[in-house]
Amino acid sequence: MSEVAVSRSGWFGIISSAATAVVVGFASTILLIMQAAQAVGATPSQQASWAAVICFGMAATTLYLSWAHKVPIITAWSTPGAALIATSAAGITYENALGAFVVAGLLMCLTALVKPLARAIAQIPAPIAAAMLAGVLLKYTLGVPAAALSMPLFVLPLIIAFFALRLSFALFAVPVVVVLGVAIAGFAGTFSADCCVVGITQLEWTTPQFDGATILSLGVPLFLVTMASQNLPGFAVLRASGYEPPVTSCLLTTGFASMMAAPFGSHAINLAAITASLVTGPDTHEDPAKRWLVAWPYFVLYVAVGLAAALFVQVLGSLPAALITTIAGLALFSPLMGSVVAMLKEARDIESALITFLVTASGITFLGVGSAFWGLVAGLVLFGARHLITAKK
Repeated sequence: MSEVAVSRSGWFGIISSAATAVVVGFASTILLIMQAAQAVGATPSQQASWAAVICFGMAATTLYLSWAHKVPIITAWSTPGAALIATSAAGITYENALGAFVVAGLLMCLTALVKPLARAIAQIPAPIAAAMLAGVLLKYTLGVPAAALSMPLFVLPLIIAFFALRLSFALFAVPVVVVLGVAIAGFAGTFSADCCVVGITQLEWTTPQFDGATILSLGVPLFLVTMASQNLPGFAVLRASGYEPPVTSCLLTTGFASMMAAPFGSHAINLAAITASLVTGPDTHEDPAKRWLVAWPYFVLYVAVGLAAALFVQVLGSLPAALITTIAGLALFSPLMGSVVAMLKEARDIESALITFLVTASGITFLGVGSAFWGLVAGLVLFGARHLITAKK
């Protein structure tokens, strides 16, 4: 009898942890995914396909990696990558963007297979990587004050609720704000009469095109921010929970999945960081060896979400622009804060980090290549020159 009770208790923790991870992971940044898709000219059906295939990819890679290694390895989409696309993809066609996504996935696979490349990525100074991410995220957060002025009755309650929840329930601040935003919009009658048709989401294939400038301005920065802001923290979460992450397997699996899913819209599948912390602790299961079982309910729930992705895209896409800007900006507040702290952590590197941040945030395009790439180049050149001069003294 006690064994049954323990078994039920164990599965309750596993299922509840998986459900929390799915709710937090999906609701927090699905609007950002939609804005990234819109930035590269994706049609509504392509946006739905993008949301669906990335959910399916996350479900499949999580189940495979967790089952193969008996470790709770949770995958997610690249939130910083979506922000990068949404802010840096002006003028880039949907087909060229998909080509850049394929290349980003290929670079992930090469990082797993080519050790010198892995070492080179690992040696990018943390302040520079953080500054590039901060520059990408800044544009979104700057949109919140303007949204508050344009629709104060809609936006101010969301801002107040967000910061009130961050005081005690920070993890659920964004999901609650998403639900509250939809409720406010519904109460105000902003949804059209033909909105929100229930049905199974169809995947839509688009043949990727490979453009050199797009690969440099979007594909390479997407790879770098995904590595620095998703995969490396994801490995750190696993190690902090007492697991040794299978790095090569994780990068190969997520990189290959990203390449295969890209023609249907997916920009990047990678290790989860924040949501991973929800499933790797004792709340999931008291036995660390059994926590990998969380991959099963995670798989089922994300497949269900993917099948209903078109409905979510319709509902969230019907929100007023100010609400979308507000929710996306608030969702990126915490990542921006963490990136700013990281880029200013080392006093000797503040100058090169600040240059990276400013160039990236400027939104410039030079030789057809976007600001994230040039911000990284500027920061690395200044960082290298300063350290070289210092070494000679």
